Amino acid sequence: MFNSFGNIFRFTSFGESHGKGIGGVIDGFPAGIEIDMDFIQSELDRRKPGQSAITTARKEPDKVEFLSGIFEGKSTGCPIGFMVWNENQRSNDYDNIKEVYRPSHADYTYRAKYGIRDYRGGGRSSARETISRVVAGALAKIALKQLGIRITAYTSQVGPIRLEENYTTYDLDTIENNPVRCPDQEKAKEMEHLIAEIKAKGDTIGGVITCVIKGCPIGLGQPVFGKLHAALGNAMLSINAVKGFEYGEGFKGLKMKGSEQNDIFYNNAGHIDTRTNHSGGIQGGISNGQDIYFRTLFKPVATVLMEQQTVNIDGIDTSMKARGRHDACVLPRAVPIVEAMAAITILDYYLIDKTTQL
Repeated sequence: MFNSFGNIFRFTSFGESHGKGIGGVIDGFPAGIEIDMDFIQSELDRRKPGQSAITTARKEPDKVEFLSGIFEGKSTGCPIGFMVWNENQRSNDYDNIKEVYRPSHADYTYRAKYGIRDYRGGGRSSARETISRVVAGALAKIALKQLGIRITAYTSQVGPIRLEENYTTYDLDTIENNPVRCPDQEKAKEMEHLIAEIKAKGDTIGGVITCVIKGCPIGLGQPVFGKLHAALGNAMLSINAVKGFEYGEGFKGLKMKGSEQNDIFYNNAGHIDTRTNHSGGIQGGISNGQDIYFRTLFKPVATVLMEQQTVNIDGIDTSMKARGRHDACVLPRAVPIVEAMAAITILDYYLIDKTTQL
């Protein structure tokens, strides 16, 4: 049950990094929606490895194959099944860590919990699992587009290099103009240089992805355990390497007084609006019609191409050095994953809202 996500719009993912492939089944997708296959593939292309010099060199086409739920270009309302076949595994890259636990990986916890682990790339704990999320998210984006809802994420920080301004300052249509996916082109160059520098040393670095949801209607979110920000936090924290989530002013709000952070209501040409959006579009766990914005913190990738101390499966001290093709910074490829999980959550909560209205 814990390989499934969502309530009404619900998807289940399956597959391992070095297995036959990664796939999923999506249930609860509305019928009659035109499915743009090119758009879905373009979303996968944004996530796939080997897309630039600062990402892993693994070359995978990541072509999605739909098995059910789509007929004559439209959704049928039936479960949508899909597969993305693995074609470029190099499992022998992991032979040297077959009997050791990689620092900060899921190797030890998986072995301790299940008594067995797939050491080839981490198996189910590999970030390659997120392929299924991107497919489901692309479908959710297609449905949300018809509702006028747009979701855009971007890299806002890599290590110490960060964007200082609010998201409204930047042109979010420019994030694909650089391999880091940052809307500030000069900062993007600094970030790219830093990632390349870290990669050359065999090390890794983390950062922050900011996501903005525009056009979200008022009323999404269910008191008290179905608050919209809690659902978004759950979605983001389920992504590999995520260590933190904040929405609205978040921790920055600690420096503000309540009188400074409160969003003042006013009558804007006949409808109620707020003069500011410190709340991040969510109040009382319910969307208020303003832009929803949040930040997701990614730790440095745990796989470093440097010798490290660890223990083997017998608890004996040893050392290891990872081999293979790995990202020095996950952020550029994680941008579409953040968007996907946000889209899945928003569509699910939109459908929940429709079923709870009399």
